[in-house]
Amino acid sequence: MGIQKENQNTKGQTANDGTNEWDTKEGFTAKTGTSAPNFINLTNNRVFLSGRIMCEPVFSHEVFGEAFYEISLSVNRLSNMQDIIPITLSERLLADRNIIVGSQIAVKGQFRSYNKLVGERSKLMLTVFVREITDNNFESQSGSPDNPNVIELTGYICKPPVYRTTPFNREICDMLLAVNRAYNKSDYIPAIAWGRNARFAKNMLVGEKVNIIGRIQSREYQKKLEDGLTETRVAFEVSINKVSREALTSQFSDSDTAFIAESSEQIDIMQPDL
Repeated sequence: MGIQKENQNTKGQTANDGTNEWDTKEGFTAKTGTSAPNFINLTNNRVFLSGRIMCEPVFSHEVFGEAFYEISLSVNRLSNMQDIIPITLSERLLADRNIIVGSQIAVKGQFRSYNKLVGERSKLMLTVFVREITDNNFESQSGSPDNPNVIELTGYICKPPVYRTTPFNREICDMLLAVNRAYNKSDYIPAIAWGRNARFAKNMLVGEKVNIIGRIQSREYQKKLEDGLTETRVAFEVSINKVSREALTSQFSDSDTAFIAESSEQIDIMQPDL
């Protein structure tokens, strides 16, 4: 295994295994006054991936003397297309496995976000933070133990959902979820609902608690630059298979939901490039 450890300028990316600085100071949980036990925050964000390793591990950051590395994982869809998904592993996990480009690996973890300074803008980066390298199956609430790409999230709507239709008249609804983590931290996860799920999600309110089951997908899109040129970029998001809502509870006041909406405006939803 050829681990590449480089000296990188990590300005704008905090060394806290994938949490941005704003989350640590004023995270969603801290504002609403809830303090969920750690074990709850391990079950409200669950990911299972099984796929092929596309590259050698590349050094990402270091936390309390422990190094973390990034790998791209190719995960098959039922259509035989592939999603190329970034994953982050600790050096302790890598030490137990012989990571070879082209070999298969199955992992469990969480879908996490952090902010990275790109030029003068803060860019939302997404990665699967691996907690365990595991066997090639996962018993999901969706009842699909053989699915190579499963994500289950419980979070809060932090921007008004955006409903639209495609040129082929497919209904789509874009959502941004704040998913709480231990120690008053949050991850901000973009998600997309289709068809009946899109119609259901479009009327959800900022602050509502929702449960979603789906898969992590990568997709290319064209970004128009200031000079008029366009470039191909890659976005990552959750493609929703199932979505359910929980009613707003008394812990949320009007000022709380206003704070959530205002705070989410600080997040620049620019997706990372591969």
